Amino acid sequence: MPLVQVDLPRPVYTEKGAQISDEIHQAFIDALEIPADDKFQVFRPREEGELVFDRGYGGVDRRSLILIQVLMVHRYTVELKRDLYRQIVERLAAIGIRPEDVQIAVTEN
Repeated sequence: MPLVQVDLPRPVYTEKGAQISDEIHQAFIDALEIPADDKFQVFRPREEGELVFDRGYGGVDRRSLILIQVLMVHRYTVELKRDLYRQIVERLAAIGIRPEDVQIAVTEN
């Protein structure tokens, strides 16, 4: 049971929250083969100034920030996790979220 927590600007949540939820979940299904009903997500829409980040850190042109934090079991290979990250970013890009604005952090238990 992965627990996915997403911090994002409130306007992005208002406009695309349901799509973001669906795309993240589908990436987990496709990459890690989790059951379709294994969906546990927490969205935290943030007001202007609540997400603090360096817009150019690491040479990346960030305009916004969508922070995806995942707590999941320690059993997936590095290759599967990389595929998950790639799928999340690609799926969000398909709905208009810039890859440069997505940050994924994983904790395994």
